[in-house]
Amino acid sequence: MKKTIVIPVLNKLKYTKQCLDDLFTTVDKFTEIIVIDNASDDGTREFLSNLDGISTIFNQINKGCAASWNQGVKSSSSDSSWVIILNNDVRLPKDWLNNLIDAAIDYETDIISPGMREGEHNYNISEYALKYTEKMQGAFRDWTPSGVCFAVNASVFDKVGLFDENFQVGQYEDADFFRRCKNYKLNMGITGRSFIHHFGSVTQKLIQSESACDYGVKNRNYHRCKWRINFLKRHFERYREQLLVKYWSKKEYFLYKHSLLEKHDGVKLSYY
Repeated sequence: MKKTIVIPVLNKLKYTKQCLDDLFTTVDKFTEIIVIDNASDDGTREFLSNLDGISTIFNQINKGCAASWNQGVKSSSSDSSWVIILNNDVRLPKDWLNNLIDAAIDYETDIISPGMREGEHNYNISEYALKYTEKMQGAFRDWTPSGVCFAVNASVFDKVGLFDENFQVGQYEDADFFRRCKNYKLNMGITGRSFIHHFGSVTQKLIQSESACDYGVKNRNYHRCKWRINFLKRHFERYREQLLVKYWSKKEYFLYKHSLLEKHDGVKLSYY
């Protein structure tokens, strides 16, 4: 089964190197890796130019997440069954991808994300991931996947289209895509049979610190206008999600001593 991994990057070469090193040791040679560089100026472009085993797209400006994802999807092999959208600020243990796709097939989901721990990488991911996935085999949330890493059955793009490039730079393009998928009644979820580590939106933090434009607010307003999310709808959705996350995390911790989404704040590990 052919798979394509799409990774947009903007500077933060350290994280890109780690991510690609993990990919080279955790996915098979038939998995296509496409990296889209959004005008990095920290040596990322030179590093990618001299790297074998990947396909690269070099943009002269930062086109943002949605446009970069679309470039990757359009460039993916026509025989790819799955397209995996992936951040570069992640660490990836053995079998994360095979386990993720196997779970998608078993649960008959069209879009799926792995279990994830966020924050400082202050643990042995190989040991943690092995114990985590052994305990969390039965954990599955029939809910919105995570924009950090999500596998999309290639047929989904034929049904709902590509990502909306009206979202600038980043933020809300994943939420918009998942809403469209829900409207088509596609199956989505998060599985405990696969696990990754996420450092925590390092590229977005970099852009926010350097950008004079508050694109996050613009994207939020565009998203609300597009989907007619008024005050009542917004607060109803937020309250409902908070209740469900609280229910799921407590249930998962009771059953497995883990949750599908975990975060270490430097002091303690939280479950959500």
